[in-house]
Amino acid sequence: MQKFGTVRQFPIGLSHDARMYSCERLNKILADTQILYALYKKHHWLMRGPTFYQLHLLLDKHAGEQLELVDMIAERVQTLGGVAVGDPRHVAEITSIPRPPDGAEEVPAMLSRLLEAHETILIESHDAAARTMEMGDDGTNDLLVSDVIRTGELEAWFLAEHLVDTPLVHA
Repeated sequence: MQKFGTVRQFPIGLSHDARMYSCERLNKILADTQILYALYKKHHWLMRGPTFYQLHLLLDKHAGEQLELVDMIAERVQTLGGVAVGDPRHVAEITSIPRPPDGAEEVPAMLSRLLEAHETILIESHDAAARTMEMGDDGTNDLLVSDVIRTGELEAWFLAEHLVDTPLVHA
């Protein structure tokens, strides 16, 4: 059995230290991304209001994209010789995304919660991408920049546009 937080030696041209560092950073981002996926599904199910249909579909689309990222990040950890965090209880221990209330929130609160989670992941990913590049881990850097960051920024933009103040027009 391989313990969490260790890496096996694979002939992929990266030092043990670079692979350990990347796995640690990726597992943190992986945990946060799994929580973001779950938040998207929760808010997708609990959506309401005049933009219900559009947001219901958008949040489900984003959830699917986050689930793809979960798989890509986990597979990168495994490729580096590490052990990807997968158990929901373990994910809950290492995530930095705050737990939402158990009930249904107002739509702006749900969207704001998603935006805050995105920003947490984006800050972590920008920092990890820069450091993994310095360590010569081009594969992890590429995953973070091309997939995690670009997807997160695009999704955050789509969410933020729903929070623009638009005055109601009474006919």
